[in-house]
Amino acid sequence: MTSVLNPGPLLLLLCLLHGSEETCPSMCLCVSDTVSCSSSGLAKLPQSLPPFSVTLDLSHNHLSWLGAGSFNRMPRLENLRLTHNQIGSLGHGSFNNASSLRHLDLSSNKLHVVEQHYFQGLWRLEELLLYNNKIAQVEAGTLSGLSSLKKAYFSLNQITHFPFFSIQDHSHPFLSMLDLSSNRMSRLPWEDVKALPGLVQRGLYLHNNSLICDCSMYSVFWHWDLRDYDSLRDFTDEHTCTIYGNPRASIRFLRHSRFFQNCTLEKAVSMPVTVLLSNVVVLEGERVHLDCQTSLSSTDLTFTWLSPSKGYITQSSINDTLISLFPNGTLEIQAVKVNDSGLYVCTAVDIKQALNATREVNVTVLLPPAEPFNTGYTTLLGCVVTMICILVYLFLTPCRCSCCKQPKPPAIPIATYDPSTLTSVFSPSIRDQHKIQPNRHVAFMEPMLSEEGTEWTPES
Repeated sequence: MTSVLNPGPLLLLLCLLHGSEETCPSMCLCVSDTVSCSSSGLAKLPQSLPPFSVTLDLSHNHLSWLGAGSFNRMPRLENLRLTHNQIGSLGHGSFNNASSLRHLDLSSNKLHVVEQHYFQGLWRLEELLLYNNKIAQVEAGTLSGLSSLKKAYFSLNQITHFPFFSIQDHSHPFLSMLDLSSNRMSRLPWEDVKALPGLVQRGLYLHNNSLICDCSMYSVFWHWDLRDYDSLRDFTDEHTCTIYGNPRASIRFLRHSRFFQNCTLEKAVSMPVTVLLSNVVVLEGERVHLDCQTSLSSTDLTFTWLSPSKGYITQSSINDTLISLFPNGTLEIQAVKVNDSGLYVCTAVDIKQALNATREVNVTVLLPPAEPFNTGYTTLLGCVVTMICILVYLFLTPCRCSCCKQPKPPAIPIATYDPSTLTSVFSPSIRDQHKIQPNRHVAFMEPMLSEEGTEWTPES
């Protein structure tokens, strides 16, 4: 009986392999869902790229421009590396149909202006790298729509003004790092800087700029230094300012603050954005109330709490019956646990006036101490021990009174052999076996007879 081989599946497999080879450009390397065209001398994008790609590396090439729909056939693209190219501008709709993009690296290029249409549609973008370009201007709507953005790097550019007012808590709730270091900013809109969400202020890097020394500038940095922000602690010596704008007269104002002795720092703390530090120590299982008292006086405020164990807490997102968020911003936890310890940050937002303020509360939950002995049980135990000691004394202690009759020592049988035949010098005489030696110092040694017949003890 002969079997006929069906060529259908084999032909289908060959077609799929041939199709995958065609979609991978010859100058690129395609492995799984990663395509690497790095250092390939490309002056423009390859005509065909695998549509299933998740990571695309086009770094170290000669690309100078990205046109509309450059990646519209790559809907799964999440990581795009375009670093070390000659890109000077991006066309409208360059990232159409690339809304899955999470990591975009455009560093070390020749961008001069970051226009507001560059990143439209990238609402899932989490990390944006634009450092080491020629950027001198960042338009106001550049970061609009990037609601998932966590980190943005603008360092090593020529930026003189930045649209801080466009970053708000409801528009960028996850932004925790904004790097503007090593630019050309001299005067910043400090009111807009102080209105930034607390998470952004904590991760705002402004070192190596040509800031002009004044009280408004110093009060903001003093405020951050008081809270030991990493952005200041890690770059203490790189924070400099120029006196009266003279580049030759610059000081490291975080180390030498005598120039600002006449500044009224209290006003900086009482500005619309105020962070109040407090500590709360409770025992596990207790109820705790965390207030959100800020300097905002409006009655139309919305409150959001950032919890170390439960993330963001709002009135609409609470799904735990043990947590309550009151209209005045107070957060109630009915029975705290040890893992609830940490820093709680409340953000109060005044949408009408475009202001927000934060309140930080450090909560420490301790285990309850061990329950001490009850006083009644302690007294009863003392009585029982005392009675036992009395009984032991009465019935087990030997009587040493003179009136007590001393018991006779037990009779020792006398051997029938002649004691003169014993050869051991430590053998006592028969007549001395009944004699008590009360002052012996060697416990197991009996008195002996000397050659003259007198008693000999170890002391003699």
